[in-house]
Amino acid sequence: MKIQFSADTVSFGTLARLCGGELRQGELGSVCARFLCTDSREANDQTVFVALRGERVDGHNFITGAIERGCRCVICEHDGEELVRAGVTAIVVGDTELALAKLANGYQAQYLHSKNVAVTGSVGKTTTKDLVAAVLSVGRKTYKTEGNHNSLVGMPLSMLETPEDSAYSVLEMGMSSFGEIERLSIAATPQIAIITNIGTSHMEMLGSRENICRAKLEVLCGLRDNGILLLNGDEPLLRGIKGKSYRTQYVSLQCEKADYFAKNIKVEPDGTRFDAVCQGEEIRDLRIHLVGRHNVYAALYAIAVARIAGLEAEQIRQGLYSYLPEGMRQHFYTLGDITVIEDCYNAAPESVSAAIDVLEEYGRDTGKRTVAVLGDMLELGEDSPALHRTVGAHLAQRGIAQLFTLGKEAVQIAVGARQKGMPKEQIHMTEDVTDIQGVGESLLASLRKGDVVLFKASRAVGAEQIIAYLRERM
Repeated sequence: MKIQFSADTVSFGTLARLCGGELRQGELGSVCARFLCTDSREANDQTVFVALRGERVDGHNFITGAIERGCRCVICEHDGEELVRAGVTAIVVGDTELALAKLANGYQAQYLHSKNVAVTGSVGKTTTKDLVAAVLSVGRKTYKTEGNHNSLVGMPLSMLETPEDSAYSVLEMGMSSFGEIERLSIAATPQIAIITNIGTSHMEMLGSRENICRAKLEVLCGLRDNGILLLNGDEPLLRGIKGKSYRTQYVSLQCEKADYFAKNIKVEPDGTRFDAVCQGEEIRDLRIHLVGRHNVYAALYAIAVARIAGLEAEQIRQGLYSYLPEGMRQHFYTLGDITVIEDCYNAAPESVSAAIDVLEEYGRDTGKRTVAVLGDMLELGEDSPALHRTVGAHLAQRGIAQLFTLGKEAVQIAVGARQKGMPKEQIHMTEDVTDIQGVGESLLASLRKGDVVLFKASRAVGAEQIIAYLRERM
């Protein structure tokens, strides 16, 4: 990944100070860089290379390659002979990944003036981030992390390219274990923090929903004094959380006493309508281009942030309506004689169940037969079989007409569906995720004119390849 500093150029000396490193060959301390990268292949004479240590690759092994491409400054954990020989500046730190977080925090303090909104949670982070940014953008200049740049590397790098005149910055924070959200939150020091929900993603690493909740609450570590914590009031694990240095506000689809409450929700083929009660004030007939009740939570978070920022009801309405989902996130379109719901970005039990609800509601409202193509949900640990079966049971209870499973884990979705009475002739299983042709041909043989088909799986499964196969043959 490569970014351009929003401050145009930053001196090597300033970089060393901001990341807490020791500047070696200090005569180059006044020389400036315009870019920073973590991939040596993107280095040049205006780019600082950060040598990160990963699980499989150590960036220190690629310092020579960066130098050969003209790099004049490297942030690293030791200054090797290749740096001395080439006369290249080394900014030596104890941990390059931690130094990146410190750099982002220091850069923010020196160059930026935006208020930060941190978004974390088990599912719905990116949708929430995008909706918050869409609404804020109507009345305030707003920056957001692009794509899924929500990691210990991606989020700090995103902060370094935040435009200096941004009023708000919406930062997504992901994690897989304890300590990661804490580091990201301390780097960002947000004024507003959002926890979308507590699901079962990362059960393999954290072991329980309670532990996942603890990990998400690390976002409080960097929340500024008098900051605001926005929580899902319909999640029992998040109820009653209070602190002396911050205020807690809740969103809900169930409790009218919540700070932000949605009612009169109507799911339509091309979106969702609802009314919102915002701390006693009602805003009627709001619309988002996202199908499904679960997406209203993201809209409520966006409304809450907009209200905190001082936006008016009409600005909120305009911002919500302006957002269009990107990539493979719940994208509706026609393919031949069928309707496709492409939602292949990622999958957890909660998001798959929500997608099944969308499929059922869309099929019911349009009179179309419903088909679900569901793949493995990863990183669920020892609870994986039971969680897959729970999804299958939910699918059967919602009356989905046909089920196709892809992957060894997803077989348990079929088991759960059978246990809840789904006839075996309506279930088709493929354990080999690479057998795109087999799944594609099975689908083609089963599909009828007018069907609506949901594709949902963890990103690593590559379910979108099945759609590509169908597209070539329909």
